[in-house]
Amino acid sequence: MTPAGILRIRRPAWAGRNYSLLTAAAIITGLGTHGALIAAAFAVLQSGGDGGDVGLVAAARTAPLVLFLLIGGAIADRVPRHRVMVAANALNCVSQAAFAWLVLAGDPKLWQMMLLTALCGTGQAFFNPAAEGMLMSSVSGEQAGRAFALFRMSMHGAAIGGAALGGAMIAAMSPGWVLAVDAAAFAVAGALRAFLDVAHIPAREPGGGLLSDLREGWQEFIGRPWLWSIVAQFSVVVAVVGAAESVYGPLVARDELGGARPWGFALAAFGVGTLCGALLMMRWKPRRLLLAGTLCVFPLALPSAALAVPLPVAGLSAVMFVSGVTIEVFGVSWMTALHQEIPEEKLSRVSAYDWFGSVAMLPLATAVAGPVEDLVGRGQALWGCAALVVLCTGAVLFVPDVRNLTRRTATVEVASGKTLSADTEGTVGRLG
Repeated sequence: MTPAGILRIRRPAWAGRNYSLLTAAAIITGLGTHGALIAAAFAVLQSGGDGGDVGLVAAARTAPLVLFLLIGGAIADRVPRHRVMVAANALNCVSQAAFAWLVLAGDPKLWQMMLLTALCGTGQAFFNPAAEGMLMSSVSGEQAGRAFALFRMSMHGAAIGGAALGGAMIAAMSPGWVLAVDAAAFAVAGALRAFLDVAHIPAREPGGGLLSDLREGWQEFIGRPWLWSIVAQFSVVVAVVGAAESVYGPLVARDELGGARPWGFALAAFGVGTLCGALLMMRWKPRRLLLAGTLCVFPLALPSAALAVPLPVAGLSAVMFVSGVTIEVFGVSWMTALHQEIPEEKLSRVSAYDWFGSVAMLPLATAVAGPVEDLVGRGQALWGCAALVVLCTGAVLFVPDVRNLTRRTATVEVASGKTLSADTEGTVGRLG
């Protein structure tokens, strides 16, 4: 049976072919990637590296995101998005396969791990804006919020299995095997994404070139205070949370919790939380989208605080679960706001500025995490991460648009002459 035939089996009426293919591919890559992130950290540690080396490898993955995201967004609004996605998946497959081979062969060098991780990050820089634009163009109307919640629920469900399986495989075998699984997952997901249909997306009018496209995307981005202020907030939040989880988390797990398996369980608890948060958002439609979402960013400070104590595995898993639930409320609200407010032909470019701002400080944060630990101590560094999350999230609530942007409704006349207020979740915003 073809992939299209498989995806026709018992799917909701609003889950079209593209949406179903995107969801299936995200599940497959989620299973591989979340284990591979743990595997990369422990590959560095097992090769004799320290916390600073873990930070350098993590920074090597995120630095290309900063360098190439904007170009990736402009390209994804110019050429068929699925081609960009498939090419990025191919690069990720090759780089992760080479990384796996080096680890399994024994004694990988730090520079080799950084180079291959950077290639994987380059693939993600082109993939992310194209994928987000493709997903948003695959749904419309009143079911958009539910579609985003289900997509994220499927993706995070895969993260639960991927993190737990990755931790178990590292403990039982080698990080290299986890990286090999990730390479295979990218190959399968890329094949699925090759079947995406872009015929419904209007052809882009010839523009003035790449710089003109980037400038147009910037004007769309900077003209919306709610958009740039939350992206600025997340430039700090993502940086400190990323440093805590990619550098300090594995070190605390190794020194205090017993190794990779407990850390994998903690990350899986976060995945369970995101799954529950997505289930919640399939039913709950907060009227003030961004206010509800932003209030739910505060609990992202909890994992850093739990690692600073440090709490035992059960306590750490509990706070990871809570932060997973609440960040999913933000994630679905954010996607719904973008879908409602941003024109389709600019989705990938605006998404690129969103991703760029959000990850801009992550390479620096992960690179300096080790030296900061040496300077002030691991516990103080983690408390500082928690404090920055709280301060930045509190600051963005002073932006009026963040507090006041609402889910749009349309007034519909019926035969009796009465009017009904219909929740459109983006239809009015996209057509008006």
